[in-house]
Amino acid sequence: MNFGTITSTLAILSLLAGGIGLVLLISLLFPGGRARLAQELKGQERLAIGAAWVVALVASGGSLYYSEGAGFVPCLLCWYQRIAMYPLVLVLGAGALFADRHVIRYGLPLTVVGLLIALYHVGIQFQPALDAGVCTAGVPCSARYIAIFGFVSIPVMAAGGFLLIAGLLGALWATSREAAPLQDPPA
Repeated sequence: MNFGTITSTLAILSLLAGGIGLVLLISLLFPGGRARLAQELKGQERLAIGAAWVVALVASGGSLYYSEGAGFVPCLLCWYQRIAMYPLVLVLGAGALFADRHVIRYGLPLTVVGLLIALYHVGIQFQPALDAGVCTAGVPCSARYIAIFGFVSIPVMAAGGFLLIAGLLGALWATSREAAPLQDPPA
């Protein structure tokens, strides 16, 4: 595969991932949506964790391809996103292997932090004035190595991956809540 094919494929996958993740997260905002997700996912928790693991694995592989294969030097915010994504490969992999729904406790904070960093990075790429002085050394965070469809850059791809992982872990959380709803403390 050549660079263009790999980049286009990753861009399309990230857009699909982001869209599905956004739909899952929006569904969690509504009681009916949470109940529906819990119903659809009941008994399939390992599959949801495994899917989140595959997303983290593809995202990590993509970032390594761009730095090691294509020779792109990551900026500071790219490194921070990697710091959030790479451990997810191990955390979600172990969660899928052992069918441990408690992986939410460890995976979701990394995912949310990574998503926030990715969204901030996207903002800086479109509006460099938003940089709060984070990207002062090395490669500027406002630089875009790629712009598929005019807007899909590496941080947009990362945001798509983080969104889908957050949506899958959120759906897993919904099944946990349905299985064992919180009880009011005794009076």
